Amino acid sequence: MRRYSRIAGTGSSLPPRRVTNDDLVAQLAQQGIETSDEWIVERTGIRSRHFAERDVASSDLALEASRRALEAAGRQPQDIDLIIVATSTPDMVFPSTACILQHKLGANGCPAFDVQAVCSGFVYALTVADAMIQSGAASRALVVGAEVFSRILDFKDRTTCVLFGDGAGAVVLEASETPGILASDLHADGSHVGILCVPGNVYGGQILGDPLLKMDGQAVFKLAVGLLDKAARATLDKAGLTDADVDWLIPHQANIRIMQSTARKLKLPMDKVVVTVDQHGNTSAASIPLALDHAVRAGQVKPGQTVLLEGVGGGFTWGAVLLKI
Repeated sequence: MRRYSRIAGTGSSLPPRRVTNDDLVAQLAQQGIETSDEWIVERTGIRSRHFAERDVASSDLALEASRRALEAAGRQPQDIDLIIVATSTPDMVFPSTACILQHKLGANGCPAFDVQAVCSGFVYALTVADAMIQSGAASRALVVGAEVFSRILDFKDRTTCVLFGDGAGAVVLEASETPGILASDLHADGSHVGILCVPGNVYGGQILGDPLLKMDGQAVFKLAVGLLDKAARATLDKAGLTDADVDWLIPHQANIRIMQSTARKLKLPMDKVVVTVDQHGNTSAASIPLALDHAVRAGQVKPGQTVLLEGVGGGFTWGAVLLKI
């Protein structure tokens, strides 16, 4: 009998501090940088985001999201035999945030590692976990996207600092006799490294390069729309389904314009698209599981429905996962 994987529970976590566009406008004005709520909303669809306090790390947000996902799945930390954390803002250079999360959960002993694919990270991590469950290497995985992007923002650059927020989302993925994850499609093209990156590293206790986020917004937009469409269609083809079979599209929550363009290409109305970018901003690897948990708990996404997840990120990475809840 073939072995599959299914999502058994979802969870998410947001820092308590909510930062509205007006809050950011006031902060930037103190530095002589002009922007407005209207400017931000018109170009991105973002109205607010959450920022973590200085002493809160990605693993802290991941811990809360994981506990909620485990509770939803009716499982304990000791039931988990694989932990994968997707993050671009790890607690430390090493060890992995997954190992730190494992210790905080009290789930010691199982494999635990990070995946770094920036905003595509959760799609990558979910695909890896699915493959390990299908192969028999694991039976119950905790897959998490967690970020504190506020740490790497340049608050002198109004084109990027208004876009990102902090948060975490998690799912418990379990072995199943019936298909849950139906298909996936992953890609990367390193020739586009420079359009979205943090070009800094540590050398001898000093930072070499620039440790703050840099982005060519127009280049990212042009690539994202086409690549998301290709990944979505390739994933549907692998599953033997069409866009008409999709009940919900949960895209990476980066920019409402990208999301709208993607939906149009897939012939999906926006009322079939889960949108949280207005309240959370771009939370990178956390955005898809955050949006999924939000939609599940709001009663939008229901058992038995077919959901398409897709994301693009620095690298340049992109991919999609089709699943049945």
